[in-house]
Amino acid sequence: MLWRGPAQGVEHDLRVEAYDHVQHLDPGWHEARPAGSTLATLNDDVNQLERFLDIGAPAILQTALNVLLVGGVFAVASGQLLVLAFLPIPLIVIGSLVFQKRLEPLYVRVRGAVADLSGTLSANLAGIATIKAFTAENRERDRVSAVSQAYRDANTAAIRSSAAFVPLVRMAILAGFTCTLLLGGWATLRGELEVGLYSVLVFMTQRLLWPLTDVAEVLDLYQRGRASASRILGLLEEPVTVPAGVTALSRPVAGRIELRGVRSGYGDGPDVLHDIDTGRPRRRDARDRRRHRLGQVLAAPPSAALRRPAVGTGPLRRAGRPRPRLGLAARVDGLRRPGTSSCSPARSPTTSPTAGPDATRSQITAAAEAAAALEFIDALPDGLDAWVGERGVTLSGGQRQRLALARALLRDPAVLVLDEATSAVDNETEAAIQRSLRRATAQCTALVVAHRLSTVRHAHRIWVLDAGRVIEGGTHDDLLALDGVYAALWRVQTGELVPR
Repeated sequence: MLWRGPAQGVEHDLRVEAYDHVQHLDPGWHEARPAGSTLATLNDDVNQLERFLDIGAPAILQTALNVLLVGGVFAVASGQLLVLAFLPIPLIVIGSLVFQKRLEPLYVRVRGAVADLSGTLSANLAGIATIKAFTAENRERDRVSAVSQAYRDANTAAIRSSAAFVPLVRMAILAGFTCTLLLGGWATLRGELEVGLYSVLVFMTQRLLWPLTDVAEVLDLYQRGRASASRILGLLEEPVTVPAGVTALSRPVAGRIELRGVRSGYGDGPDVLHDIDTGRPRRRDARDRRRHRLGQVLAAPPSAALRRPAVGTGPLRRAGRPRPRLGLAARVDGLRRPGTSSCSPARSPTTSPTAGPDATRSQITAAAEAAAALEFIDALPDGLDAWVGERGVTLSGGQRQRLALARALLRDPAVLVLDEATSAVDNETEAAIQRSLRRATAQCTALVVAHRLSTVRHAHRIWVLDAGRVIEGGTHDDLLALDGVYAALWRVQTGELVPR
């Protein structure tokens, strides 16, 4: 209990620390890595380390203690037999070090194969509907079989090398036991050793050497645990690319957003946004050049502009402060924590700023109503308590989208970012959501990205993006009067002009 209790604590702390670190990694890191591979590290690799800590490490301690105690008995009884009995031990230790180097790359391969298998199974189970839709069951079975076979082959190679060590250990033990038996017997026949003491030493030799047969199993557990620990530590060493910053925000947080000459791209690729300036569009700006203030709805069609940029330059300001200089605590506490503004319809001026897990039933209902989701929620058998399945599998795309919007409103944010918020709903639902949003965003800034211009037509300011640049800006009426790109898109979407 004294050993295995702390071992469980190490396992728990390591899993939680690794998971917490993964949460802080950039979304791009997650998108470039199979989720099943990360799951294998957080779960299976930690379990492999647990097996060594629970079984292997105590076995090492017990064997070491056994050697010391039995060695003391031999030292008192016969120095010659002490040397003979202990002779196999250094041979076994040296052999263990040699086999360790041989086993290490084999178990690294095993852990990699486990990650591939876990990633494949996780992806296939998540996409089971697609597999069925394309009648690809046999193909995917064969693919899983191939990945599983790779894991089997890697494990077999490691087991083969590990198993070869066991006979060598047994032969060394047998040699030591035979030397003690024969030489001790001759000494007894010559009267140099008492018969009773000889019997004790023979028994003690067995007690000394036989536990060493477990060295092969312990070595196997050690190499598995070492390979797993290497993967866990490698995960912990993944850099968190979001800078911590030091600046704090005052409360409540204002919802003003400013972009000045911002450019960004993905990884080492070319920029996808070029010199974005929300105050000075590049061409034929509309009349309203006022700074964006709380309570405005800002729109940016088309939507490719708001995906997560991996790198970029230029100041993006929130509430008048450059975003990269904001400390993590400030971003979480000031920008993400519920109750930072009065945006949510689930709150009134006298309501305490609680949302999320601690939200009241009335707040949840108000947010659902604002997102035009209450009607279909009430139609479910258990209403708000209905079980919607993993990733909302029992709901339609439009229903999931409205629930996501309700969650966002329940957070009561200072800035509400909507990326294609009505892409999966019909025209009637879109109109209902737009009416609710106009009320809900009266006290916060909403940044809306959409291809459907009907979603953004009522925004206080619209920026039109083309090839990663702002080319037009203004209100809906202003942009129609400009008769530029926005006006052409509007005519296509309203049916006034059929695209070629």
